[in-house]
Amino acid sequence: MVAKLILLAILSGTVSGVFIVVYGLLTKFLSFVLFLGDPFETVPELPVWYVYLVPMVSIFIVNYMISRNEVVKEYGVREIAEAVEKNRLIFGIKDLFLKIFASSLSIASGFAIGNEGPSAAIGAMIANKIHGFLKLPKELLKVSLSVGASSGIAAIFVSPVTGIMFAIENLAYEFVRDFAGYLILASVIAFSIAWHFLESLIFTYSTGKFIEYRYIVATVLFVPVITFFVFFYLSLKDRVLEFLNLKIIERFLPYRNFIFALIGGGVIGTIMIITPYAAFSGHEMVKILINGSAHFSLWMIFVIIVLRIIATSVSLYANAVGGIFIALMSIGALVGYGFGEVMNLYFPFEIEPFYFAAIGAAVFMGVNMKLPLTAVVLALEMTYDYNVIVPTGISVVLVMFFVSLKFDLHKLHIRPVWRQ
Repeated sequence: MVAKLILLAILSGTVSGVFIVVYGLLTKFLSFVLFLGDPFETVPELPVWYVYLVPMVSIFIVNYMISRNEVVKEYGVREIAEAVEKNRLIFGIKDLFLKIFASSLSIASGFAIGNEGPSAAIGAMIANKIHGFLKLPKELLKVSLSVGASSGIAAIFVSPVTGIMFAIENLAYEFVRDFAGYLILASVIAFSIAWHFLESLIFTYSTGKFIEYRYIVATVLFVPVITFFVFFYLSLKDRVLEFLNLKIIERFLPYRNFIFALIGGGVIGTIMIITPYAAFSGHEMVKILINGSAHFSLWMIFVIIVLRIIATSVSLYANAVGGIFIALMSIGALVGYGFGEVMNLYFPFEIEPFYFAAIGAAVFMGVNMKLPLTAVVLALEMTYDYNVIVPTGISVVLVMFFVSLKFDLHKLHIRPVWRQ
C-alpha cells in the first residue's frame, strides 16, 4: 500500500505539474492575444472601446459557459476541501477543461482573481483518476484528493513549501501526522516541473538571517494601519456586492448574463483605462512592489488599493472563474509599500518600502483567508529574510485578532452589531 501511495504522489505531482504549466501559459497567452501584447504596456495605447470590449465579451462567454454547465463556476479550494471531506468530486474531465478555459479567459481579460482554486481542482481531478487506476481503497480517496490538490497549488504558486502548507491548512490538516509525506512528494515534483515554465515571486533584496530591529519596531505602527485596510476591504466589498445583488440582479434575473457582461466588463474596462495595475490577478503588482522595480506616489497607491478592492468584488460578482489568494496579496503589498513610503517621509524611520510590501502581501492574504501559518511560510519562502518573516508572524496574529472582533472571517462578512 505504501508503494502505491508513493506512486500516486509521483504520478499526481508529474501530471499536475504539466497541466498547471499548460494552464498558466494559456492564461498568459490569452492575455497577450486579447490585448495585442503585454497588457501593462498596450492597454494605454489601445482604443477605449476595445479595452471595454475585451472584458465584456470575455465575461459574457464565461457566464454563458456557466449557464450551460454550472460546474464550470469557480470550484475553489474551499469546495475542494468539502469534496475531500465527502470523499467525492462532482465534475469530470470535460468539466475540468471547460473550467481551465473559463478561468484562463477570466484572468487574461483583466478580472482581479487568482488561479489557486482551479489549480487545486486540476490536481484533485488528476489524483482522483490515478487513485482509480491504481485501484486504491475507497477510504484513501480523501488522501488522494489532498495529494492532488496540494500538488496543483504548489505548481501554480511555484512555491513548494507554501503550496504544501496552504493545502494542509485548507484540505488535509487531519492527515499531517500520517500522510504529509505524500503531500510533500507530489508538491515538490509538481513544483520542479512548473519552475522551468512559470514565474515565482522572488524577493531580490533578502538579507537572510540578519535582523534589523527597526523593522520589528515599525511593525508596531504597521499593525493598526493594515488592520484599518482589512476593515476597509471587507466593508467595501460587502457594500459593493450587496448593492449589485439587491439592487440589480434580483430585479433583472432573466438578463443576468448580459448584466454580468455590462457591469463586470464595464467596471474592469474602466479600471484598466485608469491603470492596468489595478486589474488582472495582481501577480505583476506584487512582483513590482516587493522588488522596488517601479515607484508609485502615495496618492496613486491609495487609488490602486481602492480600485483593486472594487475590481476583486466585481470579479467575484460577475462570476469570473478564479480565486482571491494573489488578489489579496496585491492589496496587502500596496498597503505595505505605502506604509514604508509614509514612514520615510514623515517619521524618523529608515525602512525600505519593499520590505513592508512583502510583509503586507503575506499578512493581508493570511488574515482574510484565515491562513496565518501559510502567511508566515509564504513570507519565508518568498523572501528568506527574517526582517520579513518575524514582522509577518507578529502582524498576522494581532491583525487577525482585531479583525475577528468585528468580522466573521469564516464567511468574510461584517457581523451585525445587533447580534453581538
